Amino acid sequence: MMQNNYKRSPKKFLLFPLFIIAAALIMGAVVMLLWNAILPSLLNINAITYWQAVGLLVLCKILFGSFGTRRHSGGTPFKKPYWKDKWSGMSDEEKTRFREEWKKRCEQRKG
Repeated sequence: MMQNNYKRSPKKFLLFPLFIIAAALIMGAVVMLLWNAILPSLLNINAITYWQAVGLLVLCKILFGSFGTRRHSGGTPFKKPYWKDKWSGMSDEEKTRFREEWKKRCEQRKG
């Protein structure tokens, strides 16, 4: 059996929360700079302070969840969608009827 030479360091454990806090504070500065550079002249609104930008980030986190760190937000990532299984099980005639039906439905919505 191979031994794992990797040892968990208490320093790394303590530095991780500091890294997260520093990243959040830097993101607050970026949001403030972007907001103040673009939106006041574009939409005629007030500039925001640094702490308002950090609060905006927290609000976005609460309302919209993750900032894209999760790849698959719902369901099983490896499960095939239902329609792919259904489509592969159809005969050519069924596929043709299916396409025609959807063309009719799309034309009804346009008109």
